[in-house]
Amino acid sequence: MRWLRCQTKDEPFYGFLNDNTVSKVHGSPFDGYEQTNQKIPIEEVKILPPVIPKTFYAAGVNYKKHVLEAASLLNREPNLPEKADIGYRANNAIIGHGDPIVIPKDATDKIHYEAELVVVIGKVAKNVSMEDSLDYVLGYTVGNDVSERTWQASDRTLWRAKNTDTFKPMGPWIETEASLDEMVTTVRLNGQETI
Repeated sequence: MRWLRCQTKDEPFYGFLNDNTVSKVHGSPFDGYEQTNQKIPIEEVKILPPVIPKTFYAAGVNYKKHVLEAASLLNREPNLPEKADIGYRANNAIIGHGDPIVIPKDATDKIHYEAELVVVIGKVAKNVSMEDSLDYVLGYTVGNDVSERTWQASDRTLWRAKNTDTFKPMGPWIETEASLDEMVTTVRLNGQETI
């Protein structure tokens, strides 16, 4: 199932995406919902970020190739961590699929982007065992982790480099029936596949 969060002239709403039509629901996939009879062509809605989470974390430098690339960009020796570096991300950075990424005037030309798998947690979870963890996943979407690398290297924290307004595009939908083994992410910049 594909959950889409979108808007017409009214308030934002969730719906199921079927054959370029959004079947509107009352409620959400997180708090329960009721189906309606409203079906809206996708070209008549504005697609919003699929979720505005209460908390939003990122697992940084979580694979060897990325560690080596990051070390090279920062002119440092690679340091392979035992566990992923978990960092908080700010909701102000989240934008929807197709929304413009706005580069701040004081940013350098060292803007970097990378495709990320976004895991959408569907219910309250704390101290969950690894064996039970997938029971809490509603689905998956895709994100773009935009970073300002000069700020990342010079600031004491990653806050500005990673959490600037519009630096976390996400969506367009939450896919609830995806197989992790079959997922592939790609990035296109101005129509050209880059990653």
